[in-house]
Amino acid sequence: MAAASVPSIASKGLDAQGFIEREGSLGRIPQPFRPVVAAVRDRVLELFGPRLHSAYLYGSIPRGTARVGRSDLDLLLALRDEPSDADREGVRELGEALDKEFPQIDGVGTLLYGRDVLLSDLERHDLGWFVACLCTPLLGDDLAEYLPRYRPDSLLARETNGDLALLLPRWRERIGTADSDETRTRLVRVISRRLVRTAFTLVMPRWNGWTSDVREMAEVFAAYYSERAGQVRAAAALGHDPTADPAVLRAYVDDLGPWLAAEYTRVHGVKAPRCEGLQA
Repeated sequence: MAAASVPSIASKGLDAQGFIEREGSLGRIPQPFRPVVAAVRDRVLELFGPRLHSAYLYGSIPRGTARVGRSDLDLLLALRDEPSDADREGVRELGEALDKEFPQIDGVGTLLYGRDVLLSDLERHDLGWFVACLCTPLLGDDLAEYLPRYRPDSLLARETNGDLALLLPRWRERIGTADSDETRTRLVRVISRRLVRTAFTLVMPRWNGWTSDVREMAEVFAAYYSERAGQVRAAAALGHDPTADPAVLRAYVDDLGPWLAAEYTRVHGVKAPRCEGLQA
């Protein structure tokens, strides 16, 4: 049963009209990561040339919270046309090269989409919101100019994280084939963060605010679901400092994940179906 306590963290992340404020800026990038961003800017242009509509940073680097040697570099690239398999392979190779060259980052994650998908009605409250609120413009024309303002409501909650039930079988498969501590550690980090984000957006409309800090997300959730607070707080900690313990992964897909998926569906409903694969 959900707890009735009042959140100890004041609602934030909204402007005076109650819309989610865009987070991050190029000015917040910590000095050690600036050479990486400069290299990204040049190499993305070399890779796609005039086909590139715009490029964005997101995550801890533009928020100014990245840790040297611990944080990954997160990119979103928008092409003027739809990306091909060759484009995706080029992005993968670019990420591997950057990861090897710059020890201050721990991996590169790149989302690659066509402009029309990002601006589509289907993605208005998922990828569109992501671009408009969580991405920092790096190159090209900002797609946020063509998107609406967003409030932390149930529609946004449903369309951003209402697909957890579909992700669980995919996670189980990946966990079953994980054959090294390195792979399991990466899975713990990725799944921990996704579960905490989902837990947070479950209660986001009631809290009426936004944060990207996973520990704050866990605390906000805990104010409404005290019986699951310990699990989500632990997941937030493992999102920062993951372990290779397979028991953690089993608990995610056998207990916390299924409960959270069922509760999310009960409260907000199911995300509109997509044709493409899920992001995890």
